[in-house]
Amino acid sequence: MANHLDLEEQEQLDQLKHFWNTWGNLISTVLLVVVAALAAWNGYQYWQNRQATQAAALFDAVEMAVASGDQARLEQAFADIRSKYAGTTQAGQAGMLVAKVQVGKGDMDAAKVALTWVADHAGDDGYKALARLRLAGLLMEKKAYDDALNQLSAPFPPEYSAVVADRKGDVLVQMGKKPEAVAEYSRAYKEFTDTVEYRRLVEIKLNALGVHLETVTMAASTEMPK
Repeated sequence: MANHLDLEEQEQLDQLKHFWNTWGNLISTVLLVVVAALAAWNGYQYWQNRQATQAAALFDAVEMAVASGDQARLEQAFADIRSKYAGTTQAGQAGMLVAKVQVGKGDMDAAKVALTWVADHAGDDGYKALARLRLAGLLMEKKAYDDALNQLSAPFPPEYSAVVADRKGDVLVQMGKKPEAVAEYSRAYKEFTDTVEYRRLVEIKLNALGVHLETVTMAASTEMPK
């Protein structure tokens, strides 16, 4: 009986050895890949959390500099967050805040620098879009109309299309291009929903150009597929 059990155990061992000889390298490789992937993911999560924490600290420094009116500290904190944590949400927030402060002080050149950086480098598409819209408005005030239109011709998230069309209309009015401005305002009016209060402002702009709501509505209905 004992000999019989010994033979069965030996057969099982032989089968296990054969299985391991056949598949052992593959199993080890797969396990290594899984372990490495888990380690990389955990490391990336830790790195992201650390980046966000440190970026938040620098954004706090920007806010404190704004509150205290310390221009040197503001410039230093913004420079640090740009150079070290450019891809974070806090960097985009800091750029928008710095631009707002500079506009309030009348330093349009400094505001332009901050907005340009956000538009080109922010990690959040929403902040990029807002920066381009505000930059276009700033350029329009400086009568740099072609530059403003270039900013508005950059890619925007779909949800900004109506606002972009409205801002293009503003620029084109300043350029004396009434037909083009009417086309952009009409596009903005049609893309804003009835619940958006800003739509009423676009309607006022159209009326000021001699275009009435009925004309825009009729044009929209003719564009609808039959």
